[in-house]
Amino acid sequence: MATVLEQAPVSAARTQKRWFTLHGVMQAPVTPLHEDFSVDYEGLAKMVEFHVRNGAPAIAWPHHKAESPNLTIAERKRGAEVIVKTVAKRVPVSIFVGTLSEEDALDLARHAQKIGADMILTISPYCRRPTQEEIYRSIVRIGTHTDLPVLTYNSPWRNGEGVEFTSELTERLIERLPNYIGMKDASFHSEKFMEIARVALNMRPDFAIIMGLEHLLASYPLGACGSFSSCGAIAPNLCNRFYAALVANDWPTARTCQYKITKLYRLFKDQYPSSLKGAMISMGRAAGPTRPPLPTASKERVEFLCRQLVELGVMDTEPHGW
Repeated sequence: MATVLEQAPVSAARTQKRWFTLHGVMQAPVTPLHEDFSVDYEGLAKMVEFHVRNGAPAIAWPHHKAESPNLTIAERKRGAEVIVKTVAKRVPVSIFVGTLSEEDALDLARHAQKIGADMILTISPYCRRPTQEEIYRSIVRIGTHTDLPVLTYNSPWRNGEGVEFTSELTERLIERLPNYIGMKDASFHSEKFMEIARVALNMRPDFAIIMGLEHLLASYPLGACGSFSSCGAIAPNLCNRFYAALVANDWPTARTCQYKITKLYRLFKDQYPSSLKGAMISMGRAAGPTRPPLPTASKERVEFLCRQLVELGVMDTEPHGW
């Protein structure tokens, strides 16, 4: 099996220079739903347009905040089509293909390439504890079945202790896959992050290390190029100001922005992602309920979130509506 993987042919398209670079506070939108829990594709297009218009350097969907485990494969495909059409190459689009079935992941990857997405994000196999070799084989299989650039999602806290992309595994994948361009890191482990960054950037200087959450202040000097944001759905101006301060080495401003973003993100951690959708209501960007078994934010929760946004000064400094 390993021999077959190692000898799989490398498509010339995988080695071609891509038209985009990844940087900044990239936006990973939620999935808008109607009251009957069906996907609101018109609302999804409206949301993506909002993000692009407000400076998002890339769009990534459907991450877990977009309720991807609760979406059907058909819904994920149609949503991807809506996003690619709406964005129209103004910024790069990443499609998450992680799912319980590796065959479905391959199907989603092929579909992403067919519709003109710019890259895919994949993850280690769900609901089990694969070894490093098993993760390697899974990523290589997906990466050799598409010509699109591939990102991996490192989330050991979600998948279980030991189920992670180590620096050794990252090195093997970079050696094997010319289209392996980056990692979404949600390890929350500074030592492991630094070792991955050291290895990856030494091998591939344009390798994109993207923080899975909002904690970019400490990771940016160590090699992170940006983050996938939840707060951008509420405060895109704050996110843009934060990254601009990082690039300018304006650490006092960056630190102030980071602390405010961290406070904002903490509001969403409880009942995530329904609290994020609840906060969006206060900004005039309602995205509907959360699909069961996840709870929808209660009226009391929405009112609490609104009060917190007022206290943080978000209501007066960020755009309202679409």
